[in-house]
Amino acid sequence: MKRIYDWDAKFSLRNYTAADLRALKGIRKLTQTTANTEEEAAAAADAGVDLVMGNAVNAEAVRRGAPNHFYTAAIPMPDHPTEKDVLKAAFLAMKQGADSVYTARGPHIVEMLAREQIPVMCHLGLVPRRSTWNGGLRAIGKTADEAMVLWQSFRDMENAGAFSVEAEVICDRVMAEISKRTTLVTSSLGSGAGADIIYLFQNDICGEQPESPRHARAFGNLHRLQEQIRTERRAALTAFHQAATSGDYPAFAETAAIADDEFDKFSTMLGKIDGT
Repeated sequence: MKRIYDWDAKFSLRNYTAADLRALKGIRKLTQTTANTEEEAAAAADAGVDLVMGNAVNAEAVRRGAPNHFYTAAIPMPDHPTEKDVLKAAFLAMKQGADSVYTARGPHIVEMLAREQIPVMCHLGLVPRRSTWNGGLRAIGKTADEAMVLWQSFRDMENAGAFSVEAEVICDRVMAEISKRTTLVTSSLGSGAGADIIYLFQNDICGEQPESPRHARAFGNLHRLQEQIRTERRAALTAFHQAATSGDYPAFAETAAIADDEFDKFSTMLGKIDGT
């Protein structure tokens, strides 16, 4: 564990620092997943996943669950439209224990954050929110020309001061060649094994939905368990309703009793009040 002070001037320990990730580029393959609750963060840490990433609004919960993991806080694009909004959200996330900040915005935003010495993760390849410009959700780098445009985007982000990149659904050989040549720490989300980090959403890993994207693999089946919980919940509520309306619930064992003599006294007292 590395000894650090976070942005709130609090002593802490980290499994990796930004400098470590740069030093490990091309040497050791790391893993990354999402975490947006304390439990998700704790599960990732307990499972040995190297890095966690999630929405910045959940930074405190994530830090409670994985207090020593390198954590990237994502600044949601539509919720922070202005440069001031982004900067404020980034500083708050860092204060709450983030080690890096993710943005899907352009080089101008990356440069603004980097000037503050915030380790910035950018997003290249398929950026789903901007998929209309690519004709929909599809892999990026399918032609030599498109791959060269993508390579220039990597260079632009390097020049803007980015530290790492979420590289989403880039053709695998293109990703591998770019990763060899860029200084950015590359995190592959559906871009093959040639990046520095293999990244997959926790809900995809755990199989929380019946279908996943092509690039994802479910290593668990939480959806089946959730469906069992859903069915069991409705069965229990139906049984309660039926038992209550039929008089079966509450039963004698589920109620509190008063001794007969005390109840008789109570009835007498009520009778006096009622005038009977």
